[in-house]
Amino acid sequence: MLEVPFTGAHSCYYETEMPRFLIAALYHFTALPDFRQLRDAMYAQAAENQLKGTLLLADEGINGTIAGPEPGVRRFLAYVRSDPRFTELKHKESWSDEEPFIRLKVRLKKEIVTIGLPEVDPTEQVGTYVEPKDWNALISQPDVFLIDTRNTYETEMGTFKGAVDPNTESFGEFPTWVEKHPELTADTPVAMFCTGGIRCEKASSYMLEQGFKEVYHLQGGILQYLHDVPEDQSLWQGECYVFDRRVSVDHDLKPGRFEMCRACGAALEPHQRSGEHYRIGVSCLYCFDQTSEAQKAGFAERQKQVELAKARQHSHFDPHKPAKGRESGQ
Repeated sequence: MLEVPFTGAHSCYYETEMPRFLIAALYHFTALPDFRQLRDAMYAQAAENQLKGTLLLADEGINGTIAGPEPGVRRFLAYVRSDPRFTELKHKESWSDEEPFIRLKVRLKKEIVTIGLPEVDPTEQVGTYVEPKDWNALISQPDVFLIDTRNTYETEMGTFKGAVDPNTESFGEFPTWVEKHPELTADTPVAMFCTGGIRCEKASSYMLEQGFKEVYHLQGGILQYLHDVPEDQSLWQGECYVFDRRVSVDHDLKPGRFEMCRACGAALEPHQRSGEHYRIGVSCLYCFDQTSEAQKAGFAERQKQVELAKARQHSHFDPHKPAKGRESGQ
C-alpha cells in the first residue's frame, strides 16, 4: 500500500490516509509572570482553531496536550511560538481517528507540573539531556540507577527494561521517595524518564538541588523515544499511558489495547472488558461495588446519549471527570 508521509516536527507515518486528528503534547519552562493575562487569548486562539485538550499556565511556563485538525494545531503552535518566551517550545506529535478530548480547558496553576518545592527551578538547573538514540547505551550501564518518574497507573502499562518504579500516586511524592532510599547517594549516576519530558526536568532539578552529581534524563520523554528508536532496537516494554481518550499508545504511537472505564477512569485491558462487572460507560471490575444502582442508571443514560450523539456524528459533552491527577501530566 502507498504510504503517505507527513513532514513536520516529530511526525509519524500512516498508510494511505492520515487520521483526522493531530495531537500535540507540549511544554516549556520559562518565566511567565503575566500568565494570568495570557489565559483568555490562549483560549480564544485554541477555540478559533477548533482545538480541544488541556493547557496549564503558571509562573514557570506552559504545559499541556491539544488536538484538532492539523492546520488548526499548526496555526496555534505558531501563535504560541510568536511570543519570544516560547520560541524554543518543542512538541511531540501523534495521530488519532477519534477525537481524543471532549472539551477545551486553559487552567491557571501554581506549577505546570506539581512537585511542591518552590526552590526546584528547571529554568536555573536541570540534568543532562540524553537523546533517544543514546538512551539505550546509558541505561544499559550496570552502575546507572534508572528511575521511572511516572505514577503507578502509568507504569503498570509499560516501562523501560530494568527501571525502578517508585510506586507514587502523584509526582509530588517523588522527593519523599528519594529521601527514603539511602542507597541513592550523591555519587550514584541517576537516569530518569517520563511521558514527554516535563516531570524529568523537575525531578532532575530536584536531584541536583539535593547534591547528586550525575543526573540524566530522556530528552522528549517516552513519546520521543518511541518515535525515534525502531522497535527491534527498543528497550521499552509494553505501552505508554497518555492523557486523553486513547488511554495508551503502542510503539508506533498508535492507540493501544487499553480503554478507559468512563465511570471511574481506570485503564482496562481487553480481558478486563469481558468480565461480568464490565458495562461500557457504566462500571468495571474496579468500581462495580463502589457505585449505587442509581449511579449506574445515571451512567447508563449518559452512555446512551453518547452513543446517540456518535450515531449523529456529533461530539457529546461528558460531565464525568476521570480520576484526579490524570490531566496533562507529561
